[in-house]
Amino acid sequence: MTIIILPETVASQIAAGEVVERPASVVKELIENAIDAGAKQITITTQQAGKREITIIDDGAGIPAEELPLALARHATSKLSSADDLLNIQTLGFRGEALASIGSVSRLQITSKTADQEVAVRLSVDGGQMSPAVPVPAPTGTEVRVEDLFFNVPARLKFLKTDNTENRQITGLVTRYALAYPHIRWSLEQDGRLIFQTTGSGNQKEILQELYGTQDAKELLPIEFSAQEISIKGYVSSLSLSRSHRRDITLFVNGRWVQDSSLTAAVIKAYNTMLMVGRYPVAILFIQLPANLVDVNVHPSKAEVRFRDPDRLFSAVQRGIRRGLLAYAPIPEINTRVLWGRQPSSSDITLQPDQDSALRVSSANDESKVNSEEPIPKSEHLPLEHLPLLRLVGQVASTYLVAEGPDGLYLIDQHAAHERVLFDQLMAQYRASAVPTQALMQPVVVEMSTEKALVLTPQLPVLQKLGFEVEEFGLNAFVVRAVPAIALDADPRAVLNALVEDFEENEEPLGEEVEARIAARVCKRMAVKAGKQLSESEQKNLLLNLEACTSPRTCPHGRPTMIHLSAALLERQFGRLGPR
Repeated sequence: MTIIILPETVASQIAAGEVVERPASVVKELIENAIDAGAKQITITTQQAGKREITIIDDGAGIPAEELPLALARHATSKLSSADDLLNIQTLGFRGEALASIGSVSRLQITSKTADQEVAVRLSVDGGQMSPAVPVPAPTGTEVRVEDLFFNVPARLKFLKTDNTENRQITGLVTRYALAYPHIRWSLEQDGRLIFQTTGSGNQKEILQELYGTQDAKELLPIEFSAQEISIKGYVSSLSLSRSHRRDITLFVNGRWVQDSSLTAAVIKAYNTMLMVGRYPVAILFIQLPANLVDVNVHPSKAEVRFRDPDRLFSAVQRGIRRGLLAYAPIPEINTRVLWGRQPSSSDITLQPDQDSALRVSSANDESKVNSEEPIPKSEHLPLEHLPLLRLVGQVASTYLVAEGPDGLYLIDQHAAHERVLFDQLMAQYRASAVPTQALMQPVVVEMSTEKALVLTPQLPVLQKLGFEVEEFGLNAFVVRAVPAIALDADPRAVLNALVEDFEENEEPLGEEVEARIAARVCKRMAVKAGKQLSESEQKNLLLNLEACTSPRTCPHGRPTMIHLSAALLERQFGRLGPR
């Protein structure tokens, strides 16, 4: 094939693909420019999740009229002048590619005025083609309007997510930068609706409430730690607040929001042995270190950095978080529980139910390996569609039910079993369009973070079908007026938060799968918890309802509800089969 030099427009679109991945990328580049310009107020408005329009207005220093055309040229920047400056970058932007890249894949209009200019100057760029500058009236600062993003790159446009997902990306970006720069007045409006606004007072606590909600913000502990040239400030979650994902670990390095897997791992490791497996902390850390110790020129998006001495930094992060957690750790309570009719002694070791079960199963397996040369007979495979009639024996550790069947013994996890029962009942009522509801005597107002509110809002019609009466109640707040009858004893706040905590970014499945996913999360929150003592009638009722389920051996999330110990296995364990 013949080698040719690509046309300038094609080369610009290729380069733009590295900088402008989605509408949130445009917002990121423009607000970083505004911060570098010393803005005290930044206003962001979007239409159709930024695909139709993104407008960002700031009151920063502005761009001189004679330099405005140059600002739209590729590799034009006021942030550095030589390669040596790359080793000591003090600003968020420095590559000189943002405006040129955005202008090559959209219809861009920029209006700017400095304090010593009489009028502002406006320039327009249509798919990389620049029009002459014109004078217009405007206040000091800069306004950038980006319309029809990716209009000339349809392939990129097709790969964007839903409007709700793209809006959440923009919201997450703006709220986190607002937290890092609380002295700036921020305002975010999407499709004519005010989503987020700050006063610019410098109070990070106010923004924490917007970002995480009032309840979660109360569980965030302030930390401050210094080690030689490294300074770490921010907030970390107490042990009572955790997530099922890592997305709420936010890291800023020298004022720049970065995504670094090693730093994230350091945060998680600081909670080692403190959080349950599969749970992750919430953390917002602002790390300051000399500019010559961090390389920000790694990727065009500037989201990745490299550190000269990463081990020292990671150690400082771990020590800082650990020290903060220990400083706020509550004093452990003395266990005064009576064990089997006697007071506990210092030699007693209290095991969690899952640890206790694991110990007993492990001991039984080890003993069988020593005393038996034959493999233990496996339990006969049971059909998933039904269970045999079971006779209740009792409850163990306030967590498991013991039942006898015609083919052996059954150990049933009461939480997982109740999940399955509630899920089958709720879905059956939903399919019959007959979910019984119960109005609350006192409506419950639930405040959420901006991102969580964006997740929940599109699901309100589905919740209505499942028996919930939930309405929007101001900015990022919802009022619960009624719940399904089977959820009457559940905390509405906990139920709604469970719906959005780990809702995935991907497109929601079509058809009934959306309702099933939401119902499964609701039932997980409503199900009886491990450690709750059940009366004999409650135990029997749970068994009867489980027997009636279509898939009684697993909960809606796929976790087993029971363990079957066959009669043959019990005979082998007790040596009733005799010698070989």
